[in-house]
Amino acid sequence: MTQFRWRKWDGSVHWVHDCVYLGHDSWGEWFGQPAGWRSIRPGRDVVTAAPNVTLMPPSGEYAMTVNAAPSRTRIYIDLGWDIGWSQTVPGAPEGIDMDLDVVRALDERGIWIDDRDEWDEHRVHYGYPPHVVERLEALAVDLERRVTAAEAPFDDVTADAWLERLASLGLPPQGES
Repeated sequence: MTQFRWRKWDGSVHWVHDCVYLGHDSWGEWFGQPAGWRSIRPGRDVVTAAPNVTLMPPSGEYAMTVNAAPSRTRIYIDLGWDIGWSQTVPGAPEGIDMDLDVVRALDERGIWIDDRDEWDEHRVHYGYPPHVVERLEALAVDLERRVTAAEAPFDDVTADAWLERLASLGLPPQGES
């Protein structure tokens, strides 16, 4: 097991996801989180209801999580900065959460860019540099387009192969052996 650690721009702790490293492909590194595993942030502790896999591409600008059924959110892309392998914790991924998210829901909500209000507030509060703001705003629009077009790796086939790999490991919910 490893932990995918997110922090905010000022270095404060954000989400920590318990996960397992699954491997890599031409899109990047893949991690899995079986149903019953934890995601924690200050003030919130979540136990996953469904398995999910997360892609960490080499660009270091986003992490895409794809949820299996019964989740109503199929794709959740966290835009970030400096996402990659930790320099201090071997084998652990980490990154800076930059607020903007691209979401593909399986209901009438469809596909959209989420948390624009938080982005607007935090880019002022944390003083995001102009080049970071410009890059991530353009990336959010591009990712929304690519998810809408179901381009790989934002298609179901790519993630489903990694969800199958996760299932083949037979990992129990945390706390069970």
